[in-house]
Amino acid sequence: MDEKKLQEELQHHVRHTLLPLFNRYGLDYSDLESVLKWKPIVLVIGNYSSGKSTLINELIGQNIQRTGQAPTDDSFTILTSHGRAEGEREVPGSTLVNDETLPFGRFKAFGEQFIAHFRLKKVDVPFLENMALIDSPGMLDAVTEKDRGYDYLAVLGEFAKLADLVVLMFDPHKAGTISETYTAIRSTLPDTSGEDRIVFVMSRIDECDNLSDLVRSYGTLCWNLSQMTGRKDIPTIYVTYAPDAAEPSEILSVWREERDLLKKKIFSAPGFRVNHILQDIDRQVNELQLICEAMSTFSGMGRTMLAGFGKFALAAGVAAFFLTEPIVKALTGIPEEPMISALLKGTVTMQHLWLPLTGVAIVCFVSWLFFTRWSFPRLVRKCQARRAGLVNLDSSYRKNLWTKVEGRVDALLSRARLADLGGVHGRNLNRITRFLGMDLQDYYNKIR
Repeated sequence: MDEKKLQEELQHHVRHTLLPLFNRYGLDYSDLESVLKWKPIVLVIGNYSSGKSTLINELIGQNIQRTGQAPTDDSFTILTSHGRAEGEREVPGSTLVNDETLPFGRFKAFGEQFIAHFRLKKVDVPFLENMALIDSPGMLDAVTEKDRGYDYLAVLGEFAKLADLVVLMFDPHKAGTISETYTAIRSTLPDTSGEDRIVFVMSRIDECDNLSDLVRSYGTLCWNLSQMTGRKDIPTIYVTYAPDAAEPSEILSVWREERDLLKKKIFSAPGFRVNHILQDIDRQVNELQLICEAMSTFSGMGRTMLAGFGKFALAAGVAAFFLTEPIVKALTGIPEEPMISALLKGTVTMQHLWLPLTGVAIVCFVSWLFFTRWSFPRLVRKCQARRAGLVNLDSSYRKNLWTKVEGRVDALLSRARLADLGGVHGRNLNRITRFLGMDLQDYYNKIR
């Protein structure tokens, strides 16, 4: 199936099947909705002198982005083909965040300072008809939100959620020592993007004086990455250079093939799109499943407790039906003719039944009051205190997801009502499980 048609089919199916459930359990659907919109995206990030704009200009074949050793561009710039669309060749951020056909509506939350540093450039390049490149402001040391006017790392995280490939660039002279780079690698990117989507690149290797200098810089970057990622195994690090600016040398001839591999990987980003969408759907629906599973378990516990109260109320009601009248007669002397006597004579009327039925009504009322005012709130508190016991955390994957949704479960429990004891959570859980086990697997099979 054509990938674009498959993406559209996914968008329709997920919206129809899952949107009501996301709303029901208070999960943000906008992440899913955003990744289902628009076209494949490659996000290029790095410190201000890492060669981001140079690489982008080379990929496009035009000097679109300004380059330099110092910070030259402080905007997030989307570069994509204008296709057949008419209008300005540069679209401001204020238009982008208000266009419902684009996945950037949530960026309005970052305020006017960010929007003023956000734009789209339309470029007449064939390969950009089916993808977009995003150039980003260079990462800096000792920078605060006040300095930029918006939360740069939070914005970076939102773009990383949308991206099918994140190209993280370093230069040999500052191999991973920038403060914002450390935070991005340590927390921002792991929380927002799959590890398989991140490509590490050391650029400007032509500025190394000799092979020994290159090896020293490469080793420094490997060491810094191991410290930032907390991993012993080092991810693949591509090396590249700007061929137009570099003098031919033995060093560059060795790395020419790897530089071509990097470009090939970037150009192949559209092929990752549907698979990444399925990964995002898989992860977020599994989060939804955990929440629903917790509420379904709570609902089942409540129904079991309610059934126990029902049996007690039934037994107590039967006893009250036969004992209320004798007790009242012993205390007050009324009624003159007990119901049992009238029953034996065959002369029972409603007048004989009002005291027994009143006793039954009192028992039912007290039982219901006890359940709603004491037992049910006690069950809620118990489940809140032992939330993890409501779900099956039989794998590290589910444990990691649980840390993200545990607070949402607590919030749902705090607002729990007697209506939650119905079978709605169980039915919803079955729908989610069926989607993960059948519908989603069908889509995975289509892209194999």
